[in-house]
Amino acid sequence: MHSGPAPIAPAAGGPAAGASPNADGLTADEARRRLAADGPNAMPDTALHPLRQALGKLWAPVPWMLEGAILLELVLGKDTEAAIIAALLAFNAALGYFQEGRAQATLAALKSRLALNAPVRRDGGWRVVPAAELVTGDLVKLSLGAVVPADVRLTTGSVLLDPSMLTGESVPVEAGAGVPAYAGALVRRGEAEAVVTATGVRTRFGHTAELVRTAHGVSSQQKAVLHVVRNLALFNGALIVLLVAYGRVHSMPWAEIVPLVLTALLASIPVALPATFTLAAAVGAQALAKLGALPTRLSAVDEAAALDVLCADKTGTLTNNTLQVTTVHPLPGFDEAQVLGLAALASSVGGQDPVDGAIRAAAAARGGATGLPTLQTFVPFDPATKMSEATVTEAGGAALRVVKGACAAVAALAPAAPEAAAAAEALEAQGLRVLAVAVGPPAALKLAGLIALSDPPRADSAALIQALAALGVRTVMVTGDAAATAAIVARAVGLQGATAPPGPIAASVRAEDFAVYAGVLPEGKYQLVQAFQKAGHTVGMCGDGANDAPALRQAQMGIAVSTATDVAKSAAGIVLTQPGLAGIVAAVQEGRVTFQRILTYTLNTIVKKIVTVLFLAVGLVMTGHAILTPMLMVIIMVTGDFLTMSLTTDHVQASPRPNVWRIGHLTAAGALIGLCLLLFCTAVLAYGHYTLALPAAALDTLALVALVFGSQTTLYAVRERHHLWSRPGLWLNLSALANVLIVSTLAVAGLLMQPLPMELVAGTLAAAIAFGAVLAALKLPLFKRLHIA
Repeated sequence: MHSGPAPIAPAAGGPAAGASPNADGLTADEARRRLAADGPNAMPDTALHPLRQALGKLWAPVPWMLEGAILLELVLGKDTEAAIIAALLAFNAALGYFQEGRAQATLAALKSRLALNAPVRRDGGWRVVPAAELVTGDLVKLSLGAVVPADVRLTTGSVLLDPSMLTGESVPVEAGAGVPAYAGALVRRGEAEAVVTATGVRTRFGHTAELVRTAHGVSSQQKAVLHVVRNLALFNGALIVLLVAYGRVHSMPWAEIVPLVLTALLASIPVALPATFTLAAAVGAQALAKLGALPTRLSAVDEAAALDVLCADKTGTLTNNTLQVTTVHPLPGFDEAQVLGLAALASSVGGQDPVDGAIRAAAAARGGATGLPTLQTFVPFDPATKMSEATVTEAGGAALRVVKGACAAVAALAPAAPEAAAAAEALEAQGLRVLAVAVGPPAALKLAGLIALSDPPRADSAALIQALAALGVRTVMVTGDAAATAAIVARAVGLQGATAPPGPIAASVRAEDFAVYAGVLPEGKYQLVQAFQKAGHTVGMCGDGANDAPALRQAQMGIAVSTATDVAKSAAGIVLTQPGLAGIVAAVQEGRVTFQRILTYTLNTIVKKIVTVLFLAVGLVMTGHAILTPMLMVIIMVTGDFLTMSLTTDHVQASPRPNVWRIGHLTAAGALIGLCLLLFCTAVLAYGHYTLALPAAALDTLALVALVFGSQTTLYAVRERHHLWSRPGLWLNLSALANVLIVSTLAVAGLLMQPLPMELVAGTLAAAIAFGAVLAALKLPLFKRLHIA
């Protein structure tokens, strides 16, 4: 049997663990030599310079295409067009720069938790030095309230350590001579001397920080943008080559071919696609913040849509991270109130021991105990005896001894009680921490009863797991606690499935294999997230401690609960700002809404970029000249690509299952819908060329009007995947109206282009609306066939 704070096993071998330190400590000269050789007891600063971070936003496929277009415009002497494109490039870069990047904040939070100063023995005397100057072999002093400044091995004394910064577990551990303690642990009670065994990045704390620094999950958003750009570049690149070949075969001068190539290049660039992904996530983040979930990394909003596995820490996440009295088992002659009252007498008042605090709180809440003796003296918990005790006096003046502690230790002081042993074994089998209480004259103690404590599940944990299951998200528990305790909590919150065997996590593990992973260290949680990701899952990690930070950072959707440490909050992509776990479900639902908005924009982008270049080719064959100029193409980019960013606020329906980017299916749908739009635009151009016999400049304007109006009605047709029509968002309607009015005004007034009769512009708009209605009916079987939902 066991109870209360459990002692840590002595350190394993190795020179540092086995050697005895010099009682006078190191000399100052030796400390300086070791400091020069090993480096400071701190983590290196790896922050990128802000300028380098900003320049990084200009080094990607879409910026490369824009930068190439700017150079071509400058070569052709078109400074105005070059300036407009440069402004679009700067907009994209600025939006990404100010919205992304959290790794350095995580490291800063980790470093802030290390002790700033530490008492160390040098040259035979005690002095206080900066913790960064500690070296291996230093003799340091640990006292109440201090943070362990490095990995150490205790040499004398005993302390109660809170290692939750590394393990995430709520119960402190007793440490005495020969026991290791790790940097970042908090001293809750006692005093001890210890020899430093590891410093800086070589400590277990430093290893956690290194895992956070190197953790990086490539987001599905990044993959989607790259795949879309790649597909468009390959398709439109081939078309541009064909355009150049056609021009040379038909003896077109280079003065006409170069602007044609520039126009086609501009038509191929999904200029606002990265910015729209970022803006849609920002809109979703704003909505989530109102629901008690604050995104700190925008990609987490996008990833929430695809989330299909959630790894949840136990302590502080699924549970309250607070010890509470669960069961009181009185023995004959005592009742529950008396057992709690006696245990409270043998508990410290106002200390930091969570066991004593839980017992006193339960005694105060239960009340009702009568005839309790009066406290005279109190002896705190002694790890050597595994007990705390009090001397009390009864109303008649008789002195009694009250003892509280480990069952085996207390039972050894009183007559055998088979009932107590059986009850303790049954309670411990439930994963509870069991204490025994005895009272009586010093030489004739009698067992009064047993007290079982646990860290109970949050009230909403079971509802969270059930709600996520309904959304198609599997939850697994990942904890550093013992397997028996973890399995009991898992059953209590509704997690069904086996518990993983102890030992290293296999790289081939599947999410459906186990429901519980127990005894897992920080690197184990990190490796489990990686294993699930390699199996094709989009993984969420929910935790509260520094031990969760590497996994929180690696997961596509890292979630820190409201009571999490600063380290966990910095590593997470989403921080819950309200008690409870409802924000996780809200994040999944809002993520799926965001996905639907981005999906519409991406599909619309694929359609327009394919159609525009094809339309250039058709127009070249039909009329013998380029039907769109670089200036007209810039107008389309500004009015079309950027005004359509209003889709980020559109009214959409979240899907009931996790979303997945199927770029191949999306490209196929875009090509087929684009073919329909191309037929419409070609018909309008043919009418203007063959029926109206418009001059070349007027045909350019008509091509612009047909392309803009047709694209706008196509957008309205494809934004709803399951029905012919649904109510659009206000900003989408306003941007569509602005788009039509801007292009109509420019076309009728002849600004930057040849004017057209108002009747022709209005007729083209009416034809586009009719085309959109037909397309809305055709899309339904297409989307169903390609599984676009």
